[in-house]
Amino acid sequence: MARAVHWLESASLALTDLNDAKAVRLALDALALRLDGQAASANSVRRKRAVLHHVLEYAVELEELPSNPLHKIKWTPPKTTETVDPRMVINPRQAEELLTAVSYVGKRGRGRRLVALFACMYYAALRPGEAVALREQDCNLPATGWGRLLVDVSRPEVKTKWTDSGDAHEQRGLKHRGRDDVRPVPIPPALVKILRQHIKEFGIGSDGRIFHSERGGVIASTAYTEVWQEARTLAFTPAQVASPLARRPYDLRHAAVSLWLNAGVPAPDVAERAGHGVDVLLRVYAKCVDGQQEIANRRIDDALAA
Repeated sequence: MARAVHWLESASLALTDLNDAKAVRLALDALALRLDGQAASANSVRRKRAVLHHVLEYAVELEELPSNPLHKIKWTPPKTTETVDPRMVINPRQAEELLTAVSYVGKRGRGRRLVALFACMYYAALRPGEAVALREQDCNLPATGWGRLLVDVSRPEVKTKWTDSGDAHEQRGLKHRGRDDVRPVPIPPALVKILRQHIKEFGIGSDGRIFHSERGGVIASTAYTEVWQEARTLAFTPAQVASPLARRPYDLRHAAVSLWLNAGVPAPDVAERAGHGVDVLLRVYAKCVDGQQEIANRRIDDALAA
């Protein structure tokens, strides 16, 4: 502990140094980068800048600083691309082919065990952490017709040093929502059938989770990503494999949301199902809504001809 404190003291600036605009600008530039030196997402930059602003406001409140130095600097964060690349988005036929290919990957049912997991990402637009945490009690799977998932827990995979429990899959609430919030997601008959078959074949984990490893543990992202990459080589042509098309399992979620928007489902309904804000939804998926330009052109033609 003493060594850590000593390192913090030696590596940190004095508060009075923050009155120098150059020092603050360097801090802001650092916020715009990830640990690997690549540009951070716009949301990450905004969030980190807000934290820095609140810290400096607290220093002003304690009279450690005469004013917030951020107010003196005109700084615009580097622009980053937030929209989903439409080249990543698969169509329903390609989704079915990929799910079939997943079932052929590996021995002892390695791929078959993950088909329903990927299907949840595509048919219900679940985030990987939400799909991994799905429990039997969260599922309404009728014999016929549409079902429903109640999503209230996520188990994103992070480095163990960043979790309170030391578990790489620490249980958390839903992204952008309160800890006790629940997100209902209607699911089509195709997914209902896949989940019922999965439960029949692989059973339920000791804690009620639908998806679990052979030993009952939480499925690691490395495990399902490896299967996904093998499935792409089985389902796609070499040119498609080399392209961004469904390169990551997360792209299944992008495909689901894009499909719903293109089907004409109202944006507020899509946002509710996917766990987005409407503004984020329309901004992120703006380039994936097909046919809107033609509709706009016709409307402009009609207005000009009136």
